[in-house]
Amino acid sequence: MRGLMQDWPLLCHKILDHAALHHGGREVVSRSVEGPIHRTTYSAIHSRARRVAKKLHANNFGIGQRGATLAWNTWRHMEVWYGLMGAGGVYHTLNPRLFPEQLAWIVNDAADRMLFVDLTFLPLVEKLRDQLKSVQRIVVLTDAAHMPDTPLDAEPYEEWLAADDDFAWCAVDENAAAGMCYTSGTTGNPKGVVYSHRSNVLHALAGNMPDMLGLASRDRLMPVVPMFHANCWALAYVAPLVGASLVMPGSKLDGASIYELLDQEQVTITAAVPTIWMMLLQHLQETGHELPHLERVVIGGAACPRSMIEIFESRYDVSVLHAWGMTEMSPIGTICTLKPELVDLMGDARLDVQEKQGHAPFTVEMRVTDDDGNELPRDGKTFGRLKVRGPAIARAYFGNEAEVLDEDGYFDTGDVAHIDAHGYMRVTDRSKDVIKSGGEWISSIELENLAMGHPGVAEAAVIGVHHMKWDERPLLIVVPKSEDAPTRETLLDYMRPQVAKWWVPDDVVFVDEIPHTATGKIQKTALREMFRDYRLPDG
Repeated sequence: MRGLMQDWPLLCHKILDHAALHHGGREVVSRSVEGPIHRTTYSAIHSRARRVAKKLHANNFGIGQRGATLAWNTWRHMEVWYGLMGAGGVYHTLNPRLFPEQLAWIVNDAADRMLFVDLTFLPLVEKLRDQLKSVQRIVVLTDAAHMPDTPLDAEPYEEWLAADDDFAWCAVDENAAAGMCYTSGTTGNPKGVVYSHRSNVLHALAGNMPDMLGLASRDRLMPVVPMFHANCWALAYVAPLVGASLVMPGSKLDGASIYELLDQEQVTITAAVPTIWMMLLQHLQETGHELPHLERVVIGGAACPRSMIEIFESRYDVSVLHAWGMTEMSPIGTICTLKPELVDLMGDARLDVQEKQGHAPFTVEMRVTDDDGNELPRDGKTFGRLKVRGPAIARAYFGNEAEVLDEDGYFDTGDVAHIDAHGYMRVTDRSKDVIKSGGEWISSIELENLAMGHPGVAEAAVIGVHHMKWDERPLLIVVPKSEDAPTRETLLDYMRPQVAKWWVPDDVVFVDEIPHTATGKIQKTALREMFRDYRLPDG
């Protein structure tokens, strides 16, 4: 016996249809690449996305073809994002922070036919144009008045758009490809993750449950995380799905510029990686500004330091939603909101929970196993390989249909973690970054977060360096704050009472900066190369 419900395919552009019909007047505010603040609505974005789709269709842009974007978070990027899907195509967000050679390789691997580029990145495209073999048309996301002279055969977006929005979205199956995002691996070429319409819609619904992001139409969301980072953390879907206003920061992601929009646009929820919030908190400390409108901040992409959670909540009365995910997971895996049995915790006990990456929504199954695939207990102590499965989690990569799942259908995240009895997961390391000392594992992430709690530390990283007796020992690498910079001994003395004796780093090195990947994560491979010949002090 089968159910007798309607066949209503889960298609991404239906989200924008809903926003235009039920929340059409809701604001979408952008800091334009040209400079001024631009204001529009979901209704207008819906109309202009249809104009994008109509123009693509007129240019013989076919079902399943890829259109690349090299752009910041603005209203135009949103229009192109939905217009590509509405034309039956696939949006492919390019990360401009990758090496140029990587960008060219990714464009060619994806066989991108169209390229939509912001003014900021036009010089980069000019240098790469001869290497972009599949790209047939380039559209610059600006108007004729701001279109610069360029050797490219390119046209301004506002003049390229179709004259009207008389266009019906192309009919595609809900399992058809909707978007692509390449992982920024530290070794080998990046790998393409392909999202379907169905996976994106289900992911947005699951990720916005009350114990997850919990957005409502009353919210004003600022996605500082770029749309080119891990499927925009689903925020380009979640906001229009519930009719929340959007505040798009454009290209200015420094502390002062982020604060300006948070304050002037009365943002209630925002999301980005920890490095962004370090800059904001430094700006607030220097200026004495407050955050009277901001209610919650989503922090992911890298482990959030305990001290950052404490400052946001105790100093600025802003709730921190510590989150974890991956490009391969669309990307939300867990978010740390407090369940009823934990909500009354205070002080250090509360922070102990909030330091964890959180619990999974429905649609994400999660477990920790040993190297042989045996599931480990959920005791909050036993850590092993973190594995996941669900409808918005990759089973294979673009160009290679071979599944990357274990025999039970789980994807190995490459993270080392433990899960407690309440379902809260904590990442203790990447499997390739864990420090193996005398047969035991030491978590570099826990040591980094501990060091970040020292008032004189701006940023910290921990790597394993060779040791004759113990195989590896931890080396702490620190960017000190200009004021109140710690010494080696004061920093180690600060850490000693808080971790097991054998976890304490053997040495501390002070540097001007720590290298980061294209997505803002600490680049451990570069650090290991920098300190490849480092010799620990005797003792």
